[in-house]
Amino acid sequence: MGNRGMEELIPLVNRLQDALGGVGQTCSLHLPQIAVVGGQSAGKSSVLENFVGRDFLPRGSGIVTRRPLILQLLTSNTEYGEFLHCKGKKFTDFDDICGEIETETQRLTGINKGISPIPINLRIYSPHVLNLTLVDLPGITKVPVGDQPADIEYQIRDMIMQYICKENCLILAVTPANTDLATSDALKLAKDVDPQGQRTIGVITKLDLMDKGTDALEILENRLLPLRRGYIGVVNRSQKDIDGKKDIKAALLAEEQFFQSHPAYRHMAARMGTPYLQKMLNQQLTNHIRDTLPAFRCHLQNQLLTLNKEAEEYRQYGPDDAGRRTKILLKSIQHLAVDFEKLIEGSGDKVDTNNLSGGARINRIFHECFPYELIKLELDEQKLRREITYAIRNIHGVRTGLFTPDLAFEAIVKKQISRLNGPCMKLIDMVSQELLTTVHQCINKLNSFPKLRDETEKIVTTEIREQESKCRDQVLLLIDVQLAYINTKHEDFVGFTNADLHQGRSIIRKGWLTISNISIMKGGAKEYWFILTAESLSWFKDDEEKEKKYMLPLDNLKLRDTEKGFMSSKFAFAIFNTELRNVYKDYKYLELACNSQEELDSWKASLLRAGVYPEKVTGNGAPENFTDPQLERQVETIRNLVDSYMSIIYKTIRDLMPKTIMHLIINSVKEFISSELLAQLYALGECSALMDESPEQQQHREEVLRKHAALKEALSVIGEISTSTCSTPLPPPVDSSWIQPTRKSAPGGRLVVRGHAPPVPQMTTHIAPTASVTTDGLKQHRSQPHRAPPSVPKRVPPSIPNVK
Repeated sequence: MGNRGMEELIPLVNRLQDALGGVGQTCSLHLPQIAVVGGQSAGKSSVLENFVGRDFLPRGSGIVTRRPLILQLLTSNTEYGEFLHCKGKKFTDFDDICGEIETETQRLTGINKGISPIPINLRIYSPHVLNLTLVDLPGITKVPVGDQPADIEYQIRDMIMQYICKENCLILAVTPANTDLATSDALKLAKDVDPQGQRTIGVITKLDLMDKGTDALEILENRLLPLRRGYIGVVNRSQKDIDGKKDIKAALLAEEQFFQSHPAYRHMAARMGTPYLQKMLNQQLTNHIRDTLPAFRCHLQNQLLTLNKEAEEYRQYGPDDAGRRTKILLKSIQHLAVDFEKLIEGSGDKVDTNNLSGGARINRIFHECFPYELIKLELDEQKLRREITYAIRNIHGVRTGLFTPDLAFEAIVKKQISRLNGPCMKLIDMVSQELLTTVHQCINKLNSFPKLRDETEKIVTTEIREQESKCRDQVLLLIDVQLAYINTKHEDFVGFTNADLHQGRSIIRKGWLTISNISIMKGGAKEYWFILTAESLSWFKDDEEKEKKYMLPLDNLKLRDTEKGFMSSKFAFAIFNTELRNVYKDYKYLELACNSQEELDSWKASLLRAGVYPEKVTGNGAPENFTDPQLERQVETIRNLVDSYMSIIYKTIRDLMPKTIMHLIINSVKEFISSELLAQLYALGECSALMDESPEQQQHREEVLRKHAALKEALSVIGEISTSTCSTPLPPPVDSSWIQPTRKSAPGGRLVVRGHAPPVPQMTTHIAPTASVTTDGLKQHRSQPHRAPPSVPKRVPPSIPNVK
């Protein structure tokens, strides 16, 4: 029966499968199994029935196995079967088991020969079986039959690959002896996923149906088309025997007699047949399970650690315990307050690297969105100058003003300050909305208790709206304060002298320009440093402004566009005198050029502010009758003073608005959640009802507790395993290059030259390596007479493990 100490592992793995099967795919593991792979009518079902000693699998033409069947064989004093989907129901009649398999298959796949990857779990207890876990997979087919889809071959191959690609799955490749072994689909698929042959066991069926005078001796002795684990031959019942209800016990006796009496197989009869295949598989499966248990334990422990905290909280929760409900209510609100504060103030733990948190988004609103809204307030230059002109003229009335009126400056400034209402209210709206989003994000963690979540959101939202209203009143008050007194003594206000105010000597713009229309005889085009004020345009040799070349008064000057030269990369405009006087020396006009269109437009706007208008003025141009040079200088002076004062206002508002909102809204809401929210919830008088679980939460809680219990049970099962047992060494590598894989093999599937194969990893340290890469490798193998030599000659079979 093999290693009895190790055989105890298989029932433990079956218990693991039961424990983990009840918690769904979230706890699934790649449990050690043996997958039975082969073509249609290769004899897979007969091999499995021989293991059990009973007829229990559906039979028919075409594809019969249409869902994977996970078959667990367990030694027991009584004989019966159980399905995982029919818990508690014992099937003592194996015809009923066959009918249940057909019914369960049709439940998912229908009657049109379709397939499904969802397995059927069947456990059979019998005194006539060894402890094995096998997976019977649909037979490999090439041509669709009936209503089968055109890609049925690829669907079956994909399903088979899902099982055999797992590193801890042994592959039982079943091939009829009366077919060409070199073209076996089962061996090709096994080669794809197991190029070194460490997990593949060959089974040759239908040996009794070979042509007279032929045999499969070279294959069974692993001399022709070798596999690392070799081949085992079996003889199943023929269709005539099955139709005649031939007893499987009689068939096993006939199989034994066949091998003992056949002249080609009698010397190896002890290593052939279904009983030996059972023992061989049992031994290989126990070895495999033993090697993979450490990884199982680690995986289960990691899952258990992840669930421990949540499961502990759910265990302490009593749906009908009022004290527990109150305690959970208190903790929930405390966690809400902490989460809200972390999202607003920032936190070093659990930093979100994908999206900005609430506090970061509010910061962006304060320092990016709000300043941008203030910039958008800037008026059209001509419109602003027109307003200043009307203000000055209306203040002077019928009189001719000699000085710049202060009231015009104050009227324009107050109008600009009043326009701040819009951006400030918009800022409050944006922050309030972001705050509501942040609160909603925190409150979503209360989804387990819908009533508590809804009441909490309602109370906090009401508080935010109340604080928002207070903040609006305060901001309006701030704007009214700015309107109440225009402080021209502010330290940041432009400090013009009286002469400056009356003569308009404020600098409007500085920059480099090229004078283009100077003749080559007089030096040609040259770049100068220009300074534009409200009354003159001066240029210097360089930007140090030490050597002034000329100062041109702006009286009676106009601006006209000039065409860009054919070979010139400059953008130019011209200045001329409306009274046809020379502008500069003997030049009637001065052509100035800059390097880009943007720079050209900027200079034109600056000249417009200085009162130099285009030659042809449209309806959107200068104000009507705006030709008085003194009025132009007054407009420019007030324009510059408005700029200076409004920059102070903007700076003040940009500083005060975030502070006001933080104090009146954000900090107030934060304080409310941490100190007042719980009291208001208690004031509702429905604390018990608030803590009613949602159906989804109740289901989740039960699932977590069930999963946690299953993981603990699985670890307990693993803890029962004795660690004193050892594994059977893996046979040495062979040349399996004769198998043509269905896809390109991994480098490990190449030929092994002269026995120097890579060492096979073992889970226990006392197992000798199967081959050595050292120079004395042959000497090592010779010292182990019970092991096959590492280099396998073509006609010399490797040793087959002898199972006692």
